[in-house]
Amino acid sequence: MKPRLAGWLIEILENLRRLIVHTDQLLHKATEQIEAQAQDQPKGFGRLTHQILHKEVLDWHRFNNRRQVASLTGMCPGVRASGLKSVSGSITKHGNPRIRRTLVELAWRAVRYQPRYGPVLRWQAVLKQRNNPGARKKAVVAIGRRLAIDIWRLETGRTTMEKLQLV
Repeated sequence: MKPRLAGWLIEILENLRRLIVHTDQLLHKATEQIEAQAQDQPKGFGRLTHQILHKEVLDWHRFNNRRQVASLTGMCPGVRASGLKSVSGSITKHGNPRIRRTLVELAWRAVRYQPRYGPVLRWQAVLKQRNNPGARKKAVVAIGRRLAIDIWRLETGRTTMEKLQLV
C-alpha cells in the first residue's frame, strides 16, 4: 500500500513548487539579460562568465601590470625563501573567491575548447595524466591565472585574440 501525504503537507509543497518555478523563470530571464550585455567571446568562454568577471573586477584599467591582476585572483603561489633557497607553495587565496572560481571553470573550458592557447599547450603533458588529479588541478590553476592576465590584456587593448591563439 502506498502511503498518502496529509492534505496540509500537500498544500505547502504545492506552494513551494510554484515559488520554485517562478524563481527559476526570474533567474532565467536575468541570465538572458546579463548575457545580452556581453560582447563576443572566444569559443568556450561564455557570455555569462565574461559578465561575472566584468562585474567582479569593475575596471580592468586600474591595473598597471600583470602581477596586480594575478594578485587579485589569489591564484599566485606562496613563496618560502631563506637565503639562496626558494620554494613555491600552494596558492595564497588572498584574492576574490568569485573570480578564482570563475577562472578555474574557465580554465577547464579553455582546455577543452582552446587547445592551441599557449598555457594549455604548456601544461598539456600534465593535463593528459589521468592518474595524477592533483597535478592536473595545479595545471588548471596556472592556466586560470594566465587567463586572468590575458583577459586583462584583451580588455585594455594590449593584445588581440589572434595573438593569443584564441578561436
